Amino acid sequence: MRTSQLLLRSGLTVTAAALPLALTATAAGAASGISVSTTGTTVSVTTSACSQNRTTGIWGTGSLLTSSQGSFAEGRKATLAGTTVSQSTAWTNVTPGTYTVIVMCQNASTPAGTQTVIVSRSTTPTARPTATATASPSRGVMGGLGGSTKDYGPLTLGVGGGLVGAGVIATAWFLRRRAKPYRL
Repeated sequence: MRTSQLLLRSGLTVTAAALPLALTATAAGAASGISVSTTGTTVSVTTSACSQNRTTGIWGTGSLLTSSQGSFAEGRKATLAGTTVSQSTAWTNVTPGTYTVIVMCQNASTPAGTQTVIVSRSTTPTARPTATATASPSRGVMGGLGGSTKDYGPLTLGVGGGLVGAGVIATAWFLRRRAKPYRL
């Protein structure tokens, strides 16, 4: 009796754990077989669902539909190109708005995928300024502390050196007195 209850409980646990996995697998299978992206005013679509027609060499066709268009035939069409791994096409100069992209493989009556995309107003990149060559300063770069270019002369440099020396001597005297507190 106890063994059957244990098996029943473990079976319910396994079922509860497997249910979300089964639901995500179905959702993934029902997802669109295409990937749509926008860059500026260009809409591109990529798929791996189509196979190539051996006689015509065509993989399939993509159609870009505006919100007022209702069927594949009404949209702006583009032929897929690519390899057995990935096929793609793109539409350029697309005005801002909401569009639906439909991809029909050459051998299928049902679409390989349908996806909605929003094209937003793109900002046109401004021209980058170009670097121009300029002449170097005649006296070199005015660098250093403060960027000063004034020459103060030997008297000023001597006084500054004396102050730095006095500061070094005062620091050494202070540290020596601090190291030996019993000396005055």
